[in-house]
Amino acid sequence: MKFELKVMQGSQVSAMTLDAADAQAARMLAQARGYGVLRVIPARNAAGKKMQWPWATQQFNVSLFSQELLALLESGLSLIEAIEGLAEKEQHDHAQAVLSQLRASLYEGLPLSQALAQQPEVFTPLYIALIRASERTGDMVQALHRHVSYQAQVDTIRKKIISASIYPLLLIAVGGLVVLFLLGYVVPRFSTIYESGGQNLPWASRLLLQWGQLLHGHGDLVLLATVSLLTLGAFIGSRPLFRAWLMRKIWRIPSLGEALRIYQLARFYRTLGMLLQGGIPLLTALGMVQSLLPQEMQLALQRVIGEVREGKALSGTMDSHGLTTSIASRMLRVGERSGRLDEMLVRIGVFYDEDTARRVEWLSKLLEPALMVLIGLIVGLVVVLMYMPIFELAGAIE
Repeated sequence: MKFELKVMQGSQVSAMTLDAADAQAARMLAQARGYGVLRVIPARNAAGKKMQWPWATQQFNVSLFSQELLALLESGLSLIEAIEGLAEKEQHDHAQAVLSQLRASLYEGLPLSQALAQQPEVFTPLYIALIRASERTGDMVQALHRHVSYQAQVDTIRKKIISASIYPLLLIAVGGLVVLFLLGYVVPRFSTIYESGGQNLPWASRLLLQWGQLLHGHGDLVLLATVSLLTLGAFIGSRPLFRAWLMRKIWRIPSLGEALRIYQLARFYRTLGMLLQGGIPLLTALGMVQSLLPQEMQLALQRVIGEVREGKALSGTMDSHGLTTSIASRMLRVGERSGRLDEMLVRIGVFYDEDTARRVEWLSKLLEPALMVLIGLIVGLVVVLMYMPIFELAGAIE
């Protein structure tokens, strides 16, 4: 977000514009540059200024911050020196504002966890809790190692899902454009040629040609209605209630629902294991990872937390409330008996991450040829229906 500042340097008063998370961050960024700040207000969208699109908002890369901070701490720098170095080398205003605020908080004597907590829009509660636990145990480097490793695993699975979906989406887009071209450009021109055919045409061809005549005579109204329907569909699709209803329907599909459930459980186990390794108590960690799960699984986890608080074993309560699989349940029992529950939770997450990757690869290999066949059939059907009257005419001549 941009802010307009009235600043003073020596006896000279001037104005400047900065990009920062909030007004306080903009003030601290200007002070870090040696200015005295007189006033901070949100920037107005004046004529001639570059328009800022909502999706172009700068985001602070917490994963990159963790990697760079880890490298500097392992090199022997103190925490304040590392934050200062990151702030000095940063070029983007938003990231520099975040780091400048962290540096100022550390100079005030606050621990890093409290400095992070002052910027909740940037750092998640999970990240802050991990750093707070490492401050108690004195192993911040190990905590950052765990977070970097955790984020790398999450990014790997996300990249595999995205890369597997690119080609099918490309096929759908190209096939849809071809069908729209046929229905919106070619069919209306064929309809004017076959108008004299009347009721002698096959039913499917008559239906297709009537669509062409509708576009030819009322194209503007059809386009307006189509855009309105798409806009309405996008609005409905953005509603949380609709998305929740859609996800419940998808989860009831046997194979796909089970794959989604395993993916959610893998993320849950991996995050819970990371928090336990960071020294966070089990009940506290369970409450922190609750938001990672879908609504129905959150309710089940609440019951698990209540029973664990009463003294019951984690493996048994999670198994009874449907938050495990047969393999995960066995591994949890082994982890409880050996006293290595945190390590076992991480292993379960890794195991099911690999299972998710195999499912994604199998699905992409199955989906790509199926989509190609389906799009080919749709395009071929439209073309055949357009040329059906010609076949009928040729048969009549013979």
